[in-house]
Amino acid sequence: MAWTDAWSAAGGTVFARKRSGRSSGGSVFAEPTYRRLLSAEPLLKRSIPLLIVLFLILIAGVRTLALLAQHDEIDRNARTILALAAAQLLSDVTPMQGAEEAQAAITQTAQRALLGSHHVLAVTDDRFGVVASSASPWLASRLDTIVSGGQPLFMFGSRAGVMEVTIDGEPWYASVELASDRSIASAALVPVESVFADWIKAVSLNIIVFALTGSVLLLVLFAYFRQTGRAHTADRIYRDAHQRIDLALIRGRCGLWDWDMVRGKMYWSRSMYEMLGYQPCEAMLSFGEVSSIIHRDDGDLFKLAEQIVAREIDNIDLVFRMRHADGHWVWVRARAQVVDPDAADIQLIGIAVDITEQRHLAARSEAADLRLRTAIESVNESFVLWDAAGRLVMCNTKYLQDNGLSERDTVPGIQREDLEERMTAFASERRLANPNGPRGGATYERQLADGRWLQVNELKTRDGGTVSIGTDITLIKQHQDKLMEGERRLMANLHDLSQARRNEEERTRELVDLNRKYIREKERAEAANRAKSEFLANMSHELRTPLNAIIGFSELMGSKLFGPLGSPRYEEYANDIHSSGKHLLGVINDILDMSKIEAGQFSMEREEIDLNPLVSETVRVISLQAAQKSITVETRIAEAMTLIADRRAIKQIVINLLSNAVKFTGQRGRILVRVRKVAGTMMLTIKDNGCGIPTEALKKLGRPFEQVQNQFSKNHTGSGLGLAISRSLAELHGGALKIRSREGVGTIVCVRIPSGKLPAAVRMMQEAAE
Repeated sequence: MAWTDAWSAAGGTVFARKRSGRSSGGSVFAEPTYRRLLSAEPLLKRSIPLLIVLFLILIAGVRTLALLAQHDEIDRNARTILALAAAQLLSDVTPMQGAEEAQAAITQTAQRALLGSHHVLAVTDDRFGVVASSASPWLASRLDTIVSGGQPLFMFGSRAGVMEVTIDGEPWYASVELASDRSIASAALVPVESVFADWIKAVSLNIIVFALTGSVLLLVLFAYFRQTGRAHTADRIYRDAHQRIDLALIRGRCGLWDWDMVRGKMYWSRSMYEMLGYQPCEAMLSFGEVSSIIHRDDGDLFKLAEQIVAREIDNIDLVFRMRHADGHWVWVRARAQVVDPDAADIQLIGIAVDITEQRHLAARSEAADLRLRTAIESVNESFVLWDAAGRLVMCNTKYLQDNGLSERDTVPGIQREDLEERMTAFASERRLANPNGPRGGATYERQLADGRWLQVNELKTRDGGTVSIGTDITLIKQHQDKLMEGERRLMANLHDLSQARRNEEERTRELVDLNRKYIREKERAEAANRAKSEFLANMSHELRTPLNAIIGFSELMGSKLFGPLGSPRYEEYANDIHSSGKHLLGVINDILDMSKIEAGQFSMEREEIDLNPLVSETVRVISLQAAQKSITVETRIAEAMTLIADRRAIKQIVINLLSNAVKFTGQRGRILVRVRKVAGTMMLTIKDNGCGIPTEALKKLGRPFEQVQNQFSKNHTGSGLGLAISRSLAELHGGALKIRSREGVGTIVCVRIPSGKLPAAVRMMQEAAE
């Protein structure tokens, strides 16, 4: 490739000259001459109308002078002919022999002198009476009376010359010859109009020709100016477009180039020179010139040209470095396409873009990404990042170890569901209540297969992705287990002593709370239903006040605060009084709730509820009753389960249904609580293996005060309002409650409530409060 190196070296030398602003092609004299011609162009354009006007004036002047000369010549010729004709006629009629001979002489003279029909010859006597004439009306008339203004002719004859006279108001030329004795006279006359008739026609024709010529030239001039205006407009549009394109290319740090493969020449736009810092040049560049500033390690321009000429490729898309005029290298991405692949002359047109900043930015981004990955690998927590579409972005080795994955499994871009299928199954997983709400992410406690515990915090990124950080909390869980074990032992020791007291205190608080709720609902119900409000008010004052006293005094008697009662039967009676009072209080509370629901005065405050903690809390409340009968309560709740509803109402529905399930399930029974989403609704299902309900009794269940009496339920007391209240609360939320049961097998209660959406205004207020 020695010839290639030599060509590149030669091209580099030529390109160096171009950098200094010297063109390598063209004559040194052609450019100044062309510049002077361009500068003189406006003057030449303005001088064209003046030249056309001068040309018309010149033609008009020349033709006018020629016509005037012709006029003078015709005048001289006419005068000469008249003078000669008059002299010839006089010589022919001397001596006059009579009128007939004179008339013959006139005819002969007219033929000799080649006179026209407009010429008049006359012969007169000594008193200028017309003896013979070519104009018959003049015979027997005096010539001096016919002719006006010709007195010198009649006095001096030929010495007066040819004069212009007037006959019948028309101008005539006249010549008179007098005999020496003045006995006779001859006259030759012709109208001036007939003399210049042909000349007048010539003048008219010249005027018409001149007018047509001037009109044609004016039209040509108008067309010239119009075309010149269009040319100026087109030039201006071209210049403006060219300037805008150059400006856009310069601002975009890119350039256009045209590669003529046959001639081995390349054209660069002005922006291409600007991008590389070279002096713009109008001349075409050669292969050697361009190849001399391309980095040797980035490609060979000549090999590329050979491939294009051989028709192996018809487009290029390359990234390479080019040397800037300052000496540094500029990264360029060049893209081009063959204009016509079938043409004999191969020509490529393309664009070159400066991507130096992008290359530097990519390098910095790669370095920053490497530092970030190193930092993530160095932390002790497991880390994983998902994008908004649930695809894996990155994770660390600790995440692989905790989930039993390999590097082959964690290919960037894999879907989260596919990766989770390859993970080692967790021994257990529990979702914790998130104080930031569903939008703030989620927190899980997971027990791995090897016994370790992880607390995984998932947070949402600004672009919609998810980042998960898992912290090892095995030591914390072990400490918690020890504390819980100690607490269970303590609670077991104190359970027998404080069970009754705790229950009574809880019931007392519930009674106080229910009393406050009853008073508020009573005040609302008074305006809607006066009769029912008065009835509820009477019940509140007449029943609950003494009932509270009965419950309180029976509790004092049962606790033996003031000493023993004296007989064991009294203690049994006091317990019966206390239990009966609580039962009666529960019946009154259920009646009050049912009355408020039926009166439409049950107030609902909808909010976004996380069902997992709510149901778990309710199960813990019922777990004490279930533990007394060794009943197993199992819960199955979908993750991130939320509902727009009244928290208190949902909790009361769950408590009522769980209480019924525990009440009618025998020893060592089993209860399943399941919450899931189906077709945009929340489905709460409570299944037990209790005594079941007869088929004929299912239709009336859910009505106020309706109960099913059988051999099992006879031992349980109740108002029959629990199911009715639950059904009414579900219907207030736009849902429904359904019961399926088989006697001796068990019962399934299903509550369906639409998920709904929280109004935007309420949601914004809640977010602001948080």
